[in-house]
Order: sequence, then structure tokens, then C-alpha cells
Amino acid sequence: QRKSTQEASLLGRVERCSRKRTAKPRTKRCACSSISGGVVRHLTTTRKNITGSLMGRAERATMNGRRSSSNTTKPPLEPQMEVKEEDEAEDGGEEPEVLESEKMLAEEPFDLDELLPVIGEFGRYQKLLLWLICLPACIPCGFCAFNQLFMTDVPEEYWCRVPELANFTAEERKLYSIPLVEHDGVESYSKCSRYAVDWKEILNYSDASGEPLAPNSSWPTEPCRDGWEYNTTVVQSSIVIDFNLVCDYDIYPTLGLVALNTGGPVGVYLFGLLNDRLGRRISYFSCLATLLVGSFITAASSSFWMWAFSRVIVGLTIPAVYQIPFIIALELVGPNYRSFVTVMTCTFYTFGIMMLAGVTYLIRDWVLLTLYTSVPFLLYFLYLLVMPESPRWLLMKGKLEQALLILEKMARVNGKQLPDSFRKRLQQRVLAEKSRTTKRTEATIGAFDLCKTPNMRLKTILITLNWFANETVYLGLSYYGPSLGENQYLSFFLSSLVEIPSYIICWIIMDRWGRRWPMCLLMILSGISCIVTVVLTEDAVTETLILYLLSKSMISASFLIIYPFAGELYPTQVRGVGIGTSSYIGGLGLIVIPFITYLGKENLRLPLVIMGCVSVLGGFTGLRLPETLHHRLPQTLEEGELFGQDWTFDECFRCIPSKKSPTSSYENLSHDPSDAALELNAGVPINAGPLATGSGSCSTERTPLELARIRRQSMKRLVRQASTMDTQKTKDGAMQLTYWF
Repeated sequence: QRKSTQEASLLGRVERCSRKRTAKPRTKRCACSSISGGVVRHLTTTRKNITGSLMGRAERATMNGRRSSSNTTKPPLEPQMEVKEEDEAEDGGEEPEVLESEKMLAEEPFDLDELLPVIGEFGRYQKLLLWLICLPACIPCGFCAFNQLFMTDVPEEYWCRVPELANFTAEERKLYSIPLVEHDGVESYSKCSRYAVDWKEILNYSDASGEPLAPNSSWPTEPCRDGWEYNTTVVQSSIVIDFNLVCDYDIYPTLGLVALNTGGPVGVYLFGLLNDRLGRRISYFSCLATLLVGSFITAASSSFWMWAFSRVIVGLTIPAVYQIPFIIALELVGPNYRSFVTVMTCTFYTFGIMMLAGVTYLIRDWVLLTLYTSVPFLLYFLYLLVMPESPRWLLMKGKLEQALLILEKMARVNGKQLPDSFRKRLQQRVLAEKSRTTKRTEATIGAFDLCKTPNMRLKTILITLNWFANETVYLGLSYYGPSLGENQYLSFFLSSLVEIPSYIICWIIMDRWGRRWPMCLLMILSGISCIVTVVLTEDAVTETLILYLLSKSMISASFLIIYPFAGELYPTQVRGVGIGTSSYIGGLGLIVIPFITYLGKENLRLPLVIMGCVSVLGGFTGLRLPETLHHRLPQTLEEGELFGQDWTFDECFRCIPSKKSPTSSYENLSHDPSDAALELNAGVPINAGPLATGSGSCSTERTPLELARIRRQSMKRLVRQASTMDTQKTKDGAMQLTYWF
């Protein structure tokens, strides 16, 4: 009877614990895994372990009781009292542990990267979003960033206007009123001076004497006082013609480019704030509306300064107008597809520039060109009906219901189902946030923290220098394309076309040959191609164009590498700050580069030589950076200081990086037996035997094969090495704008 009472007590205790843990799972007092989502799996595994362990203890107690019954006639009573006390102790200590587990669950940040493989990393929903919304949204940026080059076309021939000679033909007006000047051994009509004579008196004398009017080289000259006349055979319309931006005013179109590029950093900051506070949808359509308003003011401009002001407004939206939908796409696809999304975004951006070459060839009036490259984008406001808000941003703002609707729709379109565990976890997180009385205090890390230690300071300077070189040379060559060759429209089209194969080749080689050597080699070869043009003769137009196209293709590929390379060199702790700092400082080159291209008015190859030297300098300095492929990437500033500290000069000559076996790290969980994946299975016996089996119990056996499978799954979820080109993020995982042209 006593034996039956003891068995019933133990089994009753097991059932009560099982029911309590089914209602409120609790965690053992052990270190929580740092893996996102690990707490949920940890709680589930712990519940199974404790239930199975108690069932096993019950069976062992039953067997011990039977042995005691057979050996002695007086069964002990103490174990029953111990069980009761132990049961009360566990019941009393369960609530604090449950509260502690819920607190840890609420503190853990959301990680949609773990949910996306369940509902589809790149399913039908993401494909429709990418191909129908995000990629077409790249076209306005290319159109409005480069249509200005063709608004400022300068005619080949122009001369001072003389109102008194309006009744003569154009050739007669030049013959009578414009002096001849010699340039490079060739005589031509002066573009910026005229004869300073009284034409009324000369015309009256000619009429009275009957002698034909003839110019006299001894007449005094003066600058153009009544404007200019233009040969509009090729350039039919431009702001240069309408606002007389030649001679002493020929730098004004360059100032217009500076105005456009000055608005970029300001716009990224302003729309970045809007993007984080009001959401991606409101930020994108506000940006699009600003772009269209600026374009309409451009078309209605009646003076240069009004036109320049309108270009500042347009510049506010570049590159934000295509980065916002790009960020939406990045936040909705899985990490394994972000490289593909980035390359496709660059490709569609290039397609937009190629289309612009065709539009500018057909539309020669600058006002109509402004309207044709902006008015069609009014149709983009139809995206209000279909463009979703970013679920990452909604979760960051605690808008659970809206985020769940988008995620459920994504899962439904992809033919998947949203897990109930994720929904419960979100509810717990939102409830915890609403009941929070104190704000989270997190250490703020700024740009100055990147320069506190010598190795991180050196890497930050080199990354920023390479970013400056890539961005400056890329945009400088893009601006300079129409100035080369015999046909500016064809030259501009070819300069855009050569980018596409460079993106595809770069995408392939950067994950095989690493980041450093391809980037540096491409920058050096691009610079050499530009510098070599100085040895060509003036009439070698085709050869100069070919070298320019080679240089443009290589710097485009290099520019594509610098973004993920910088993201991998900066530690995770400061990645957003580092990328933002380098891109902003590097973007200052966009303000300088118009003045470099302006030098081409006097010497066509001088800008190419300057940009070539900048590219070569950046390429050689980049060799000092450590390779990131096949290496454990740093997570903290301390790891970042150690990463690359053992750099030697011999690494400059190692083209293909060697594979290494790194220690425990975020990127390589399978190499260390003490990794966080094993913590999920702590306390689970590998060979538990048959004691944990039976009706109503869950098996706790884990074979080495199953443990290896768990490690592989955890590693797949956490790998970020394969050139994942993320933008900078907040602490909640929401992506932010970066001044990346």
C-alpha cells in the first residue's frame, strides 16, 4: 500500500508538472543562447527534457520501491516527505523562472531572417514586389540624375549678337562684326568678343557712299554686350542658349551639377528620418512628390538661379528615391537573395540610364526633355494601392496587427503558413513593450569610436579613401561620357551599357577570388586606362572612347565591391555607423567632380588623367586592407581591432585568399563544439536509453547525427559571409538610407 502511494504521488507530480509546463513553459537556469529566436527553441527543448527526466525518475523510483519491498518489510517513509517538500519548492520557484523567461523573450530583438525561410525567402510575393515595384522604381533616379547633362548642351558655334545687323544673314553678321582669332594654328571667329564700333554710322556711310560694307581688323574690340547667337543645327535647345551661359558664364552649368549633388546628402538625412519615423511608404511617395515638384519647377524656370534652385530640390531625392524601395525589397527577402537583389537594382538603374540616352536623342528641347523624364512617373502613385509597408519597420514601431497582416499575406501568396509560435512571440513582445516603465539604455557608438584604436583607425581611413575614389571616379566618368566620341548620345549609351557585364562578372568573382584583390586590381586598371589617353593624339577620338569605356566598366565593378567589402570590414557593433560615415565622406567627391570635368573645356584628357590618378591611388592603398572572404568577421570593436592586425606585406601578392578554419564566431557555428547551437540542446543526453520512453512522454534521445543536423540548420540561419550587401541598420534590424550613389 505504501509503495502504491509513493508511485501515485510521483506520477501525479509528473502530470502536474507536465500540465504546468504545457500552459507556461519555463527555462532552466542556464546561459541563454545569443541566437535570435533561440529562446523559443530553448524553452521547448527544456520542457521536453524536464518532463522526460521526471518520467524517468518516476520509473526509477518505482523500481527502487519494488527492490526495497522485496528486501525489507518496513518501507521507508522519508522519501515521500522529500517528494512533497521538493514538489512544494518547485511549485514555489516556478513563477520567478517563468517571469524570467518571459522577460528574456521580450528583451530579444525581432529577427525576420529566421522567419523568412518558413514563409518563403524569395517566393512569389517577393518576386512580384521586386519585378513590378522595386526595380521599376530605380528608373526615375537615373533619369533625373543625368538628364541635366543634356539640358546644358553647349553649341559648337556661337558669337556675339549685334542688334543693328539683324537684317543681314548669319554668315554676314559674323563676317562684319566678329574678329578672327587664332587657336592651335587655326583661325576662327571669336566667341566672346566683337568689334566696338558705331554700326549705325558705318551703315549710313556705306549707304551714302555706295561702297560695300567691309570689316577692318584694326577696329577695337569689346566683350559681348547684347547676348549671343547660336548655331542650333545640332543643339536645338538648352539652358545655355536660353540663359546665355557661355564665355564668362560658362561655369554656371557646372554649378548646376554641384547644386544637384549638394542636395543628395541633405536629402538622404531628411528622408532617412522620415523613413524611420513615418515608414517606408510615406517616405517613398514624399520623395517621389519632391522629385516631381523639382522637375516641374525646372521646366518652368525663367532664369538660371531659378533653375539651379530646382536642381537642388531634385538632388534632395537622389539617391533616396530608389534606395527606399530597394530597402523594402532587402527587408522582405532572405539573406541568401540580397546579393541578387542588389545586383538587379544596379542593373535596372543602368537600364534606366540607357533608356535616357534614347529619350535625349529623340527629344532635343530641354523643357520637353524635363517633362518627358518626369511626368510619366506620376503613374507611380498607383503603387499606393499595392506597395506594402516594411514589416520590420512595423514590428520596430510595435504595430503588430499590420505586420502580421503583411506577413500572413506573404505566406499565403508563397503557399506557406505563418507559424503560431511566431505570432505568440510577437504578442508577448508587444505586451512587454506596453508594460515597460523604463526605457532601454544602450551604449551609443559614434564615428569617433572607429578611430580610437590604431588598427581600426587605419582601416576606417582606407575604407573611406577607397569609397571616395570609387564614387568620385565612377560619377566623374558618367558625367564625362557625352564629351567623348563623335556622337554624345551614342557615347553616353555605351558608357552605361558597359556597366551591365561588369556587374555580372563582379558578382561571380568576388565570392571566389575575394574582395580586396578584385577591387584593387579593377581600380588600378581603370586608372591606367584613363591615364594612357594622355599619350594619344588629338584626333584619336575612337581610341580615347575605347579606353574610356574600359575604364568605366572596371570602376563600375569596383564600386559594386566596395559596399559589401566595407560592411564586412566594419564590426557588427559599428557596421551601420561605419558605412554611413564612409559613404557620406566619400560622397563629398560628388561635389568636387563637376569642377574636374569642367577642366575638359580647355584640355579634353586632363579630367581623365586626374580621375585615373585618384583611381590608381585608391587601388594601391586598398591592398593594405585585410581580406574578408573565408575569414571570421568581427562582431565587436575589440574584435575589429584584432582583425587584420597580423597583416604582412606578402598578403599584397596573394590573389586568391586561402580558406581558414576560424574559431567560434557568428559566421561559422559548425567549427566549435561549444557554439550556441549546442546550447539549445544542453541537458539532453545523447544516449539516454529507454528510460525516457513510454506512453505520454516525449523522447529526449539525440544521436550524433541529429546534433550535427541541428548545428547545420543553425549555421544556415546565421551565415552572412556570401557577399550579403546589406545597408546600415538600426538596433532592431530595420535598414536605413545610405548616401550611396
